Amino acid sequence: MSDAVTAFRADVPQAALDDLRLRLRRTRWPEAETVSDWGQGVPLAALRDLCAYWADGYDWRRCEGALNALPQFTTAIDDLSIHFIHVRSPRPDALPLILTHGWPGSVLEFLKVLGPLTNPAAHGAPDAPAFHVVIPSLPGYGFSDKPTAAGWGVERIAQS
Repeated sequence: MSDAVTAFRADVPQAALDDLRLRLRRTRWPEAETVSDWGQGVPLAALRDLCAYWADGYDWRRCEGALNALPQFTTAIDDLSIHFIHVRSPRPDALPLILTHGWPGSVLEFLKVLGPLTNPAAHGAPDAPAFHVVIPSLPGYGFSDKPTAAGWGVERIAQS
């Protein structure tokens, strides 16, 4: 596998989105829990609301557009294709900064801080430090390959 850095664009086929929505709408629900708290797991009403949101409320194309408005790339690390966002600051004194998500998370949780981190002056903080930001999708998340062998805990990911 080449370690070249390649430009990337998110482009989930409409058929995949339609299939997901159909499967969400066809969920076979269990009986409701017998307690009024989370003692038996996620309350059925909360799961139904979440499922309805993913089936009919979540706008993947808007999310995809937000991702594609940013410079995205893939590269091979330890034989896995790793997706990442790389936004460079216009400032020559900017420092490199890697932001990593956890579980359950993704690169999406950092989109709102990219502007203030890379161009603080444009966000009302001209004297704040600026950063060149790299946000990888961890192995097995988002558009990065999933590992095919055991042992990819936080230590292995950090070493990669």
